[in-house]
Amino acid sequence: MNSVKTYTLFTDHDVYLFKEGRHYKLYGKFGAHSVEKDGVKGVYFSVWAPHAKKVSVIGDFNNWNHKDHILFPRWDESGIWEGFIEDLPWGTLYKYAIETARGEILEKSDPYALSWEQNIQAASLVSTTWYEWNDKAWMENRGEKNSLEAPISVYELHLGSWVREGDHPNQFLNYRDIAKKLIPYIKEMEFTHVEFMPVMEYPYDPSWGYQITGFYAATSRFGSPQDLMFLIDELHQNNIGVILDWVPSHFPGDANGLHRFDGSYLYEHEDPRKGFHPDWKSHIFNYGRNEVKSFLISNAMFWLDRYHADGLRVDAVTSMLHLDYSRNEGEWEPNIYGGNVNLEAKAFLQEFNTAVYKEFGNSIMTIAEESSDFPMLTKPVHDGGVGFGMKWMMGWMHDTLDYFKEDFVNRKFHHHKLTFASMYMYNENYMMPLSHDEVVHGKASLIYKMKGDEWQKFANLRTLYVYMYTHPGAKLLFMGDEFGQTSEWNFTRSLDWHLLKYSVHKGLQDLVKKLNHLYRSESALYENQFDKHGFEWIEADDLENSVYVYLRKGKRRDDVLMIVLNLAPKVLDYKIKIPNGTHWDVIFNSDDDEYSGSGVESEILEEKYEDGTVHQKFMTLKVPPLAGVILRQQKDKKYKLHRIKHKR
Repeated sequence: MNSVKTYTLFTDHDVYLFKEGRHYKLYGKFGAHSVEKDGVKGVYFSVWAPHAKKVSVIGDFNNWNHKDHILFPRWDESGIWEGFIEDLPWGTLYKYAIETARGEILEKSDPYALSWEQNIQAASLVSTTWYEWNDKAWMENRGEKNSLEAPISVYELHLGSWVREGDHPNQFLNYRDIAKKLIPYIKEMEFTHVEFMPVMEYPYDPSWGYQITGFYAATSRFGSPQDLMFLIDELHQNNIGVILDWVPSHFPGDANGLHRFDGSYLYEHEDPRKGFHPDWKSHIFNYGRNEVKSFLISNAMFWLDRYHADGLRVDAVTSMLHLDYSRNEGEWEPNIYGGNVNLEAKAFLQEFNTAVYKEFGNSIMTIAEESSDFPMLTKPVHDGGVGFGMKWMMGWMHDTLDYFKEDFVNRKFHHHKLTFASMYMYNENYMMPLSHDEVVHGKASLIYKMKGDEWQKFANLRTLYVYMYTHPGAKLLFMGDEFGQTSEWNFTRSLDWHLLKYSVHKGLQDLVKKLNHLYRSESALYENQFDKHGFEWIEADDLENSVYVYLRKGKRRDDVLMIVLNLAPKVLDYKIKIPNGTHWDVIFNSDDDEYSGSGVESEILEEKYEDGTVHQKFMTLKVPPLAGVILRQQKDKKYKLHRIKHKR
């Protein structure tokens, strides 16, 4: 006897939107929902399995018997199976037993489940995302903090290895315990945002969360959905934004997951040239299938809506957009125009960005991890762009790290690796990433990428950070890089916090703290960070001295900073051309004793007009070795209230 009763949360319009690929809040329909029918409380289940012969709910409540609780197929040929089961408590374990067209019985976890078990063949749990939020003030005003004209300094972290209680593989801190340690640290360091590597449920720890099975479930490694909400809530109450890593590019082939969900290639593309990723041995979503688009865009909405995320960093966008990504000739099929662009993936990303920005406006951000020169990623969809808010500046990252690896005597031959970004830095809205990808797989930690002896390595890294924080664009720094973690990142253990007892590491941490403070307090560093009016080269071609001089400009005419980088291991008395009528003060020197530098004081030695004329003024500045110096132009009282208006 079937113990399932008929029930539905779907209207005809819901089904229509789902099939059209335009239902963006499916998490209120699919999955397991606590409801009441005829005065009796229970759980409504619904799942999409259009090629199934039969679907039943199995779990600890029926000894995993697939004959007892059979769902009903909807009459509208939508492929949706649904039904109501009485008296199931929170925490009930369940799966769907799906009988395929060939007679196989597949046991699948719920694609829309809010919680999963923590094991390889994990079942879903009847759960809830109910939570009483206390971040109203943040949510009402977060548009100002997430604006492209605001300082955005992101601390990227992996929740399983930022801090741990011990070395046991599963000895993680709870989300709530992380909140107690993380929030004071972020406030002290003055980062504006944190970015969590994927918090969605994943079975395999070495994937770092990028092989997701439970797209709607907060990983239970660190606690319940409410525990994660508490962490985000507390961050918001302390004026810290939260960006989540989101992975719509692929999923693993676990037996309980999305792969061959109803015996057919339902979520993934059937053609392996489009549907299987050769690098990650995972399956690629079918972006041309409307129901899959509804699933993915609803998932993005879910994390922004239910978890109050302030942004989504979209993983592996390059692999999504290119049909030939990591494929040899003959292993991919061109699009209808003969090109290598995955037109369906591009259209999906445009729809995703359009949908989330329509729903949340500019109070949130979407950020593409994209390493090619794919055009117009951060341009509006209505202008032919893809619609992202920002894009990772991977070219800047590679050129910068390559330069700092060079011997000092060779740097003059690579001088323009640090100037090349200025040729394209306003083509997109860029975020400069020094991410987890740069400190794993034998690439060495950031400090050991630097050239020279120990003192020179730390001096180089301090100056690299000055360059990063004074370059146009948002900033992202991976955990441990702020204090010079010496070993590569290891996801199985905590960062080496004990290094902070050594002055060079503590000095580096203090420097990052100071740079965050300057970035947040000096409007010249952020107001025009995506506008060509915000940057000007003073000296870009001094190859022999390995010196760079540039200006950063705010919206006020006299809101100007000058940055001087000396990337040679010698002290310089350096002559710099300055605008007539201006005077300058040194406000920061990366070589100061407090940062464990050599203590060479940077000072203005002389200001004068060349040859006694009034046509060009010069300043001679003492610049320490391997150092970055920041100067502020003295304010002109005449222009105190005058602000430059730029056409946008």
